[in-house]
Amino acid sequence: MEGDVTDKQEDSASVCEFDPITGNIPATKVEITVSCRDLLDQDTFSKSDPMCVLYTQGVESKQWREFGRTEVIDNTLNPDFVRKYILDYFFEEKQNLRFDIYDIDSKSPDLSKHQDFLGQAFCTLGEIVGSPASRLEKPLGGIPGKTCGTIILTAEELGNCRDCATMQFCAHKLDKKDFFGRSDPFMVFYRSNEDGTFTICHKTEVVKNTLNPVWQPFSIPVRALCNGDYDRSIKVEVYDWDRDGSHDFIGEFTTSFKELSRGQSQFNVYEVVNAKKKIKKRRYINSGTVTLLAFSVESEHTFLDYIKAGTQIHFTVAIDFTASNGNPSQSTSLHYMNPYQMNAYAMALKAVGEIIQDYDSDKMFPALGFGAKLPPDGRVSHEFPLNGNVDNPYCNGIEGILEAYHQSLKTVQLYGPTNFAPIINHVAQYAAAVQDGSQYFVLLIITDGVISDMAQTKEAIVNGAKLPMSIIIVGVGQAEFDAMVELDGDDIRISSRGKLAERDIVQFVPFRDYMDRTGNHVLSMARLAKDVLAEIPDQLISYMKSKGIKPHHTPTDCSPSAPGSPVAV
Repeated sequence: MEGDVTDKQEDSASVCEFDPITGNIPATKVEITVSCRDLLDQDTFSKSDPMCVLYTQGVESKQWREFGRTEVIDNTLNPDFVRKYILDYFFEEKQNLRFDIYDIDSKSPDLSKHQDFLGQAFCTLGEIVGSPASRLEKPLGGIPGKTCGTIILTAEELGNCRDCATMQFCAHKLDKKDFFGRSDPFMVFYRSNEDGTFTICHKTEVVKNTLNPVWQPFSIPVRALCNGDYDRSIKVEVYDWDRDGSHDFIGEFTTSFKELSRGQSQFNVYEVVNAKKKIKKRRYINSGTVTLLAFSVESEHTFLDYIKAGTQIHFTVAIDFTASNGNPSQSTSLHYMNPYQMNAYAMALKAVGEIIQDYDSDKMFPALGFGAKLPPDGRVSHEFPLNGNVDNPYCNGIEGILEAYHQSLKTVQLYGPTNFAPIINHVAQYAAAVQDGSQYFVLLIITDGVISDMAQTKEAIVNGAKLPMSIIIVGVGQAEFDAMVELDGDDIRISSRGKLAERDIVQFVPFRDYMDRTGNHVLSMARLAKDVLAEIPDQLISYMKSKGIKPHHTPTDCSPSAPGSPVAV
């Protein structure tokens, strides 16, 4: 199929090189279906013969590249194209798409020879996925003074991406490889590729000092195990672990997803064979056996499942207005209003916000500030609306937030202390009111990293981890950010008063890592947005799993104006 993205064959990795945390699993694939209505009629004696061409934009270069073409449908102004586009989908990237419609008058593949351009539409993949039922209608444009009709885009996640297999194995009488003790066995699983090569896809834990190990159950996406082809060979190698990494090969066997799916039976007892030993020793039978103890398959719910079922992502931004940022009228300040370029706060807000806004239906975002003295009485506030309207702190899109931010800098006085807890608790209050999976809250805190209420903030995060919310912290300036790294909790799960956070809900990135040496330009807005947002899908899924919420149980009416939704955040 033209336009399909085939999985690139991955090189076989050695046992020592494989890291199960970063093991390469194919991306979620989304199938885009295109229809048009009321196209321009450019043919004199018949209707147009339309074809759609999809262009994608490079993340870094911003150049449009042709991705694929639909078939040509003769003589219609309302085509429903059969040929699909299959795209890798990444929540954390802004994937810009352009759809051009042509009336095809010749067999030449050169589009410049088809003079009848019927119109075009621009959108992001997130926009399609985030639309109700993942169906987006847009007017076609590109021809001045003419109504070009409508394009209808629908997205569907490919089914074989979502099955997850859970299995457990044991072994019996494996070869003894260690001189002073028994072996320390582990297994390595490989999926076969169409060219006959193998790609590593799972490695079990090591069971120490035994020839009869029982390994822990493990789960693996079916697409990682066999690319959805149930008959494709799966090779399993058994090794004796050595501290220096020169693991001793015990033997191997092959199976398939189809065989494994029979579960525990005589069909799933495998002889572990070492081919070299078999050649050398005439009486050699095997190097032990491996038995499948349990096997099950579940359909894993994905981020897209929840979005398609109606889950709305509510995005709240909070900006640090404390005095440690410096006087906004001076060029050394992180809040300096340079008429020729955005400051670090504005750049971070724009990069991250442009991704999130595709998933918010009304594009109205609460924008708050903290740590400033407010007019007229100079009281210090740790949660004030940037637009000055306590009853309605919503701003229209990212541009609306930027405008309110600039206005605030002219009216408030930067002060302190830097307290995060009030803002986190503020959003948590609304998240606590809607725990049915219909809404998920993302709080973006942009700060210089100096924090005054660490203990209270940790408590707020531990409490927030039970709720449908995530926190993104973008650090601007040259501070050490040690406290922010601690809040991130990637290395050590955050705790408060002896209670561990149920989930990791905080993602921290230092903005300076994405700047050039002058500190005036972002080297890559795309990389910043990607690194900031990459954890949100898994965090949302972890919340849904913890509450046992399945996508089809999500209420259909979950727009911000629905009953029970927060009026203001």
